[in-house]
Amino acid sequence: MASVLAGTPASAQVSSEEKPEAVAKPSPSPSESPSPGKSPSPKPKASPKKKKPTPKKTPTPAKKKKAKASSGKKKSKASPAPSPKKSPTPMPVSPSEPPITPSPTPLATLMPVPTVRPALSPGSVPQVEVEKSGFLGDQGYEPPPSPTPRRGWWFWSRPEVTYRYLSRSVRNEIDRAPVMRRRWQFIVVHNSGTRQGNARIFDYYHRHVRRMKNGLAYHFVIGNGTSTGDGQIEVGDRWRRQINGGHVHSDYLNNIALGICLVGDFNRGQPTRRQLEACEELINYLRKRCGKIDAHYAVVRPHREVNPPQWATDCPGDAFPYSWFRRFQE
Repeated sequence: MASVLAGTPASAQVSSEEKPEAVAKPSPSPSESPSPGKSPSPKPKASPKKKKPTPKKTPTPAKKKKAKASSGKKKSKASPAPSPKKSPTPMPVSPSEPPITPSPTPLATLMPVPTVRPALSPGSVPQVEVEKSGFLGDQGYEPPPSPTPRRGWWFWSRPEVTYRYLSRSVRNEIDRAPVMRRRWQFIVVHNSGTRQGNARIFDYYHRHVRRMKNGLAYHFVIGNGTSTGDGQIEVGDRWRRQINGGHVHSDYLNNIALGICLVGDFNRGQPTRRQLEACEELINYLRKRCGKIDAHYAVVRPHREVNPPQWATDCPGDAFPYSWFRRFQE
């Protein structure tokens, strides 16, 4: 009532919670009536300052707490599950600069080196080219033996070895052929299976009947006295040209084995003494002419011992004296 009587507005009072400093003095009691001249009048500028923080704009502390609690609840609901960490994406490389990657070192591989043979001039001896053979390739040529000195009156001028069946012309043909080192490793002895014949007849048979393009399958033929002389040695074209033979079933052996054919059928009879002596002279001469292979000369064998079991043969015959081969053990 005192405020009404004094003429002050009721809205000027502010609660102590909002601004405790603004209300410094308690309001006068109704017993104390101030004089009308000294009645305190509210300051005109204080009322707008007190009315500025309206309850709409600035909520009370209780409302703030509720807002904070509600906001915490919303955040807890709205916060999604923690996503896994993503791996860092590689930086894109510009196309002008390709990525430098260390190239793997290639493994060393053994590659076969093809052997280049020189071109042959016309008239020269052709080289031997085979797919399967024991021939190791070009290893130089075996030098021919020194010429035999002519027989003289003095004993020191006489030759150390005398030949009964190897004539000078036959030895010259043997020496003239270009024999490669380590080429001929075997010497195989055959029989013709016929009672007569010679190198020319066998060449015709092999070339036209058996269709062998190189003709005579043997390198040498020794006669029995029917078509040629007894113990006469004939040199075949395969020796002159130094090409593979066609006298055994194995292509491997045909390229490293010389073939000597004795005319006759040694299932019915034995070779003549001259044939065996001529064959022994020829074998000894050929072994020296071809040189040593692994510290030994060419191995001498009958045909029946070199053929495989599935291609068995009785050559050079059941009546052949096989003890004769013991002479060539070295």
